[in-house]
Amino acid sequence: MAAAAVHEPEVIRDKAAMRAWSRRRRAEGKAVALVPTMGFLHEGHLSLVSAAVAASAGPVAVVVSIYVNPSQFAPTEDLATYPSDFAGDLGKLAATGVVAAVFCPPDLYVRGSADRPSAASASGGAVSCLEDAGGHAHETWIRVERLEKGLCGSSRPVFFRGVATVVAKLFNIVEPDVAVFGKKDYQQWRVICRMVRDLDFAIQIVGSEVVREADGLAMSSRNVNLSEEDRKKALSISRSLVDARTATLSGSNRSQEIKDQIVRTITEAGGQVDYVEIVEQESLVPVERMDRPCVICVAAWFGKVRLIDNIEIHVDSSTVLSI
Repeated sequence: MAAAAVHEPEVIRDKAAMRAWSRRRRAEGKAVALVPTMGFLHEGHLSLVSAAVAASAGPVAVVVSIYVNPSQFAPTEDLATYPSDFAGDLGKLAATGVVAAVFCPPDLYVRGSADRPSAASASGGAVSCLEDAGGHAHETWIRVERLEKGLCGSSRPVFFRGVATVVAKLFNIVEPDVAVFGKKDYQQWRVICRMVRDLDFAIQIVGSEVVREADGLAMSSRNVNLSEEDRKKALSISRSLVDARTATLSGSNRSQEIKDQIVRTITEAGGQVDYVEIVEQESLVPVERMDRPCVICVAAWFGKVRLIDNIEIHVDSSTVLSI
């Protein structure tokens, strides 16, 4: 991102205040662009801010939300240890010079009434009222039924329900004209695109390309939890994806052979593969031959850290030979 004058963004914590702020900006003739994050920001997040500015032809007011969404974490996942540095995040956003507001609500879920505390309040998570003895907690969820299956949805069955619901809540609160999501979370991006289409949100969804460290590792807030040894091992993911793209563009188009090679590369490096899938880019339907635009998606564990990555392959039947 080009150097810019430091501009301290307005910090907004109240939902009604956030909605009113957006409406004032729109009345001033500005488009409102939202970058949803869970904080602990890195250059990948800041590239989303740049994409938010670029997506609007005219004046734009950029809002970055920082909210660690409890409903997308299963009880066994890393909600309690998810990294956080709010002061650092504000400094990074101020340094961009283009972020007008930061929305960081204390909670986005109804946890029951004052005299009827919910099970969610006790557990620290967001649950449906079917799991809540009092029946007064948040119970409305959005499911993108087919796209949420497979890939990350196979091992994280509540994840996309939580993502789709919290993003819809953010859309209703911030009322953006544009929202930007990183394509590193490829399935998430496609789920949000489908939700926006199906529920008639008047929002332009922008997918921003994966941002990598100098050695190729996809930037992630979870990278900080990698040991030095595991971080080196994790480079096998990006290396295997680049090798797969090279092999495909050289004429190898059998998905199973490509997948097997990726699994071998990651496993030999000491990683534990969650999945390797090759799917069509928009529908996420698995493909047997890579003879159309597709994406190779990978999830793997290194130590106690689960990493995801992907690479888009832009080919068609006229450019890939069958072998």
